[in-house]
This record gives sequence, structure tokens and C-alpha cells, in this order.
Amino acid sequence: MKKHQQDFLAYLRKERNYSAHTIAAYEDDLTLFASFLAGQGNVPGSDLRSVDHLVLRAFLGVLLEQGFSKRTIARKLACLKSFFSYLHRRGVLRSNPSTLVSSPKLEKRLPQFLDEDTVARLMEQPDRSTPEGVRDTAILELLYSTGIRLSEMLGLKLGDVNLYDRTIKVTGKGNKQRIVPLGSQACRAINAYLRIRPGFARGSAGPAASGRVFLTVRGNGMNPKGVNLLMNKYIGQVSEIAKKSPHVLRHSCATHLLNRGADLQAVRELLGHESLSTTQVYTHVSIDRLKTVYARAHPKAT
Repeated sequence: MKKHQQDFLAYLRKERNYSAHTIAAYEDDLTLFASFLAGQGNVPGSDLRSVDHLVLRAFLGVLLEQGFSKRTIARKLACLKSFFSYLHRRGVLRSNPSTLVSSPKLEKRLPQFLDEDTVARLMEQPDRSTPEGVRDTAILELLYSTGIRLSEMLGLKLGDVNLYDRTIKVTGKGNKQRIVPLGSQACRAINAYLRIRPGFARGSAGPAASGRVFLTVRGNGMNPKGVNLLMNKYIGQVSEIAKKSPHVLRHSCATHLLNRGADLQAVRELLGHESLSTTQVYTHVSIDRLKTVYARAHPKAT
């Protein structure tokens, strides 16, 4: 299984453009599954042709017994479904055993977001008298203005940014590219950062992270952990929201657009969602907010 696992992860990295974080998670999931197979006397770990839907269900049952949440189990199953689909397409397996295995039914969780006033205060948190503060302001403004994913932001190259047209070229999941508009404040913040970016690049011993837009003080490309730490710090200064990650700004961008009347299909294209149903979760957030406003303001609401 080891070789098939390595080939699959290489495929995700090179052809599907999955983030390093996702690939690491998939590697952990596949390693856990391989360990499970090794303990099954009737299923040799190296012979994936012996795996059927009953083996996969048994694996999910073990995960449940070990206390994994339904959401975590569903994610691990999604990894296995992708893995076996890959093996089937490559002709390694005659059939895909995972097609007969259903994902656990999950409770619907609405995305956490910041209201507009809180976002405005968030943008004021970085110390713009420092190079790092100028860079961090550009990151915050970009994430909120565009709603792009963290991996998409980290993958931005200098040539992807067009401040004249106020657009960026984003490479998303599956190496799919899309053009995303930039707001005026984001343009100003990015322009201010690009003027001082050469100072970051001088800290690098070689070419500054292959032209990556956002650099560390040492001239390396920023990584997910570093940006998550920044988001945790800045969001924590303005909100007690439980989750303090770059995705909160993605959720906030989408929610505020819909609250102000944006077309659902347009928001789907902006976010790079393949399915409209993925975007529709933000309509539930908007409806919940509408109900709260109605209950507070309408004289006959109660």
C-alpha cells in the first residue's frame, strides 16, 4: 500500500494542487488505515484488492469506538473515497469499494463570521509603523476583500496581482484558476506592502520564495502556521469568537456580500466553490441574522 499511498499524495500535490496541510492530513488518514489493515488477518496490508466495503465499514466502526467525532470520521472516509477512486481510475483496482460506504450524517454547523463593525476594528489592529504591520494589514484586507482561501493567498505570485485592474489571479483546488476583484482598501494596503516588500526579500539567501507575494522577515514565503498565528492574535483583539482563523474572514466576506444583496451565483464564483450548495450555507447565516433583527425590531414579532 505504501507505494500507492505515495503516488496518490504526489498526484494531489502536483495535479490537484492540494495544500500542504490537506496532504499531511490525508497522509495521516492513510497511515491509520494501513495500520488497521495490518491488524486484519484476512486482509494483507499490501493487497488492496482484498479491501471491500465491509472492511471499510469495520474501519469506520473502530474509529467510532476510539472516540473520533462523526465529522472527523467523515473527513477520513472522504480521504479513503478519493484514494480508492484514484486507484480505480489508474486500473489498480477493478472496482471502487468505497462507493458502497455512506458518510456519517453530520449536524449542520453554520460558519462563524465577524460583523462589519468588528471587521473595521480588525483592520486597525496591525501597527502600520512597522514593516510587519504593513504586511499584516495587506493580508487582512486581501482575505476579507476577496474571500480567498489561505492556501490560495500563500500561493499568490507577484505576477498574479494586478493593481491597475484591481484583480488577482487565484489558483484554487484542482489547479483551477479564477480572476477575483479587489476592493479599493485592499488595493491600497497591498500597494503599501509591495513598496516595502524588497526589504523582506533582502533577508533571503536566494531568490525571495520564487516571487511569492507574502514573505517573512527572513525573505521566505509565509506558511499556514504563521498566518494562523497572526489571525489568532488580531481577531482575538477584537472578538471573542471561538474560531480565529483566516477562514473567518472568508466566511465574513461571503456573509456580508449576501447581506447586502449580492447574487448567490456570483458569490459562488468569487469563492471558487464547485457546487452552489456549498455557498448556500451563507444564506442560512443571513436568514438567522434577519430573524434576529426582525425579532428585535418588529412591534408584533413576539
